[in-house]
Amino acid sequence: MTAPHGFRTSGFGAAAAAAPATGDLLQAALTLRSQGRFEEALDLLSGPGDFPADVYTLRGDLLTELGRYADAAGSYYTATVSAPRNLSVRSRLASCLRLLGRWEDASQAFQAVLQADPHRDAIRLELGDCLLRLNRPEQALNCLDQCWSDAAQRQAIFGKGVALQQLRRFGEAEIAYERVLALDGKAEEALANLIAMSLEVFDLERVQRYSRRLLEINPRSVPGLQGLTLVAVERGEMGAAARHFATLAEQAPEVLRSTRSSDGLDAPDDIGASDEIIEYRVNRKALDRMKELILGQPARPAARRY
Repeated sequence: MTAPHGFRTSGFGAAAAAAPATGDLLQAALTLRSQGRFEEALDLLSGPGDFPADVYTLRGDLLTELGRYADAAGSYYTATVSAPRNLSVRSRLASCLRLLGRWEDASQAFQAVLQADPHRDAIRLELGDCLLRLNRPEQALNCLDQCWSDAAQRQAIFGKGVALQQLRRFGEAEIAYERVLALDGKAEEALANLIAMSLEVFDLERVQRYSRRLLEINPRSVPGLQGLTLVAVERGEMGAAARHFATLAEQAPEVLRSTRSSDGLDAPDDIGASDEIIEYRVNRKALDRMKELILGQPARPAARRY
């Protein structure tokens, strides 16, 4: 893996001579970090000079906490050149690459860490995520199957559900998501995926059941409202469809609002062309009917602002 752009990969010859001063610098930076003064801590470690891996590692930690993942990756990479066997630093570099969306580089970095220490479930979970994003569900399934700790089980089972869903092994995926829900009854992401999977096979009963369960947890859930809207449209219950659709428009106007309406003009802010997000068997006529029903309802009072 090549070095992230803009960071040095050598120059540690004077580190030993500067050890006492470096130790004081690290302690001062750690004190500032404990006080939440990340920028000041970073400034202490950003002067010219050659530093040991600990300094570059702490710089990477501070940059990560500040959300500067590209810079953090560069700092961690520099630390790995000085300390190539430091698995903690290598895993932090891999995590930064994942946060940057560099899935291939991240997966290779995670695999290298696991080759040295195969018992790191936290690393295996992150690798599984990268493999799923790379559309390699078989590899992800094999990776997540190897998670052994109790702490990793919920996330690993969910990841396996996603992999099985990508492989269109829907029955097994449903079992995995239900296991997630048994561990955490408020796992919204599991219910949202169950809704999406039920839409794939167009099972309206399941769509309705999972949508209702999701809305019991979160009445503002967009996937739950989408699911109930679709079910109502398919059953010809246009009044109910309009109510769900109106709530959906209130909760997620940025999702519902399309940049262009059906006549090619800019869509109005209150009701956009929403067929992009309710895309299973919902035709333009049904959407237009829902909009007519919504527009025919009395206006609701504006929310108070204090």
